[in-house]
Amino acid sequence: MSNLIRWEPAREMMTLREAMDRLFDDAFTRPLSLSGNNWSIPAVDMYQTDNEVVVKAALPGIKADEVQINVTGEVLALKGETRQENDKNEKAYHIHEQRWGAFERSIVLPVGVIADKAKAEFENGILTITLPKAEESKPKLISIKSK
Repeated sequence: MSNLIRWEPAREMMTLREAMDRLFDDAFTRPLSLSGNNWSIPAVDMYQTDNEVVVKAALPGIKADEVQINVTGEVLALKGETRQENDKNEKAYHIHEQRWGAFERSIVLPVGVIADKAKAEFENGILTITLPKAEESKPKLISIKSK
């Protein structure tokens, strides 16, 4: 004998807020694929300390001079392009998964930053961008006076 579970349509429906939260989560945290050029938007990690926001982007096989970094307001944009090598000898590929073409990723920064003092380093296919926080974004210590 199996247990019957009463179907409640209200429980199955997602609220508009939950749907929007899922949409924004998917749009800003998951790498997406661009059709037609075998390139996916770079995967990104972002965290902050008391004084700075750090963004790390995985760009394997990319050269530092093939990447542009821009900060406009509260948005950090990474973009660039890699070109497919033209083989003189026709090869019969069994697998051809090398990524090539244009890529772009925009990330909304969690706090205001000082873009002029940003630093970018590229090592082993990982681009690390360090953005100092604007003074108004840094945590303030409030001392308590006792009477």
